[in-house]
Amino acid sequence: MYNNDEKEEKEVEAIKIIDYAETLADKGEGNDAIKEYEKAAQIYLDLGSYFKLDELYIRIIRIISQFRNNIQATYRLKSIIRKTEELKLYEISAKLLIQLGNISFRMKDWETAGESWKKASDYLIKSDPEEYNSLASILLLEAGQAFEKSPITKDTGKQLILKAVMIINKFDELYEQDEKKAQHLLINKEFEAAAEKFYTISTYFKKSLNNLDDLLKDAESKDTVINAKARFIHFVAEYQTVSAICLTATEKLEFKDRIENLGLDSIKLFKESITLLKDYLFQFGKDFEREIILRVTFDTMLLSIIQRILNLEEIKCSDYLLSELEENKALVKTLKKSPYFKIVEKIEKVGLSDALNDLLSVNLGHFEKIKNVLISNFQQK
Repeated sequence: MYNNDEKEEKEVEAIKIIDYAETLADKGEGNDAIKEYEKAAQIYLDLGSYFKLDELYIRIIRIISQFRNNIQATYRLKSIIRKTEELKLYEISAKLLIQLGNISFRMKDWETAGESWKKASDYLIKSDPEEYNSLASILLLEAGQAFEKSPITKDTGKQLILKAVMIINKFDELYEQDEKKAQHLLINKEFEAAAEKFYTISTYFKKSLNNLDDLLKDAESKDTVINAKARFIHFVAEYQTVSAICLTATEKLEFKDRIENLGLDSIKLFKESITLLKDYLFQFGKDFEREIILRVTFDTMLLSIIQRILNLEEIKCSDYLLSELEENKALVKTLKKSPYFKIVEKIEKVGLSDALNDLLSVNLGHFEKIKNVLISNFQQK
């Protein structure tokens, strides 16, 4: 421990080092400036003056963000992060990890970006869950969408995005319970009860959709906003559609109006989701994200299915998807290769009944476990 005189002497030394670091930073000597800031940080650590560290590391982040060499920037950040993690300085580690995520994302290192933002989210919750709940959820969203861009971590990405939605709206445990119950009811062919459970799940996501502006107010990336909004809309429409399909399977006339209301609302939502994802895809020249291609064509397929169930042809779904994309021939060509788009075309040519076997051959996401029950029920008619 230092006595008062020694402590004051150390604080003066730290201030001098910081002043020198500022001079180096002004001259563009970033690496040397960071080394000096770290010396000052070590002094404050030895003194137990942790409140000063936040300011110092913010200055370090500012310098690193100006590095022209991204690889050098990530190396310096990782080195500093290791130190702050060892000291369990969660808030400071989180701020450094956010910057590491930003730089890694620019480098298209999706795995490092995702891992950095996920860790930052965890550290912010450890630091102050009440203050950082919103930002931590945004970081989970960003992490999930970064992971989705990599074929290696795509599934992890989907899970994180869903987790962020559920955490912010506090229905993660309810969702898991109700999803299992709904699937169990459906497998046992208790269609009416399953329909009610699936509809209940859709209301959870509708609440998320209603709270979207608050959830995304701290998001810096426009892509995050577009992707998250499209995803929330998709979940509401998807669960409503499955609810409508279950009610259809009961063959009870009393559900006719409810099936129609659920179906019409889902049609509106699918169209909105498709439009958002098209706008996102159109900005790319040729290098389209496979995950987004699959999502937009999956929504188009569900749109086509619900229209057939309602026995209406409000729009030709394939045309709706491809409209206004004529200038981007590469995008049109890529969309047409999707297995979901091929099913849309088949439904439009020969009807839903003749396309049911094709549905069995494609992955239906988290409805993969129950698709056989739903499809077999329609095949028996």
